[in-house]
Amino acid sequence: MRTELRKSGVEESLQPVHLQALMYLARANRYSNTPQALAEYLGLTKGTVSQTLLLLDRRGLVERFEDDIDRRVVRLRLSTVGEQFLSDSQPTLSWANATRNISPNRIRNAVSALREALTQLQLDNEGSTFGACNSCRQCQRLSQRVSRCGLMGDRISGPETRKICWFFEPKTEEVA
Repeated sequence: MRTELRKSGVEESLQPVHLQALMYLARANRYSNTPQALAEYLGLTKGTVSQTLLLLDRRGLVERFEDDIDRRVVRLRLSTVGEQFLSDSQPTLSWANATRNISPNRIRNAVSALREALTQLQLDNEGSTFGACNSCRQCQRLSQRVSRCGLMGDRISGPETRKICWFFEPKTEEVA
């Protein structure tokens, strides 16, 4: 996968960390689109993430903007150029091709087992477990199209509930 990631960025002289940052921002929700959340997600220092963002900003791939509520908070998003670059580079296309002859059921089982193992690894190492809002224990479904974040108290639209969140808390199975 690292080799495929390197290939995806070679034309733009981007390193895998730059592509990982872009892919993260494409998937991050409004609570997770900050340099601090990106650093935590990638497991990198603030300085490394700062340099990464400077390069991506200079290339016009990301945009920084002020938070609407707290002007001290810097938010990040992919620029139109960044979205197009990710769309064109398709770093995950190789994975789709590599799994084309495996049954969807086997892939689902493997993904489920891998997700469980990785979540446990993160918990064992006291790392953050980023995950999609709709699978978070804080996500309260209000209607078919709208949910509420129980932690932040905000309404979240359907598409945003499929994005990853820094405040993610895995749902726990309740014992009867």
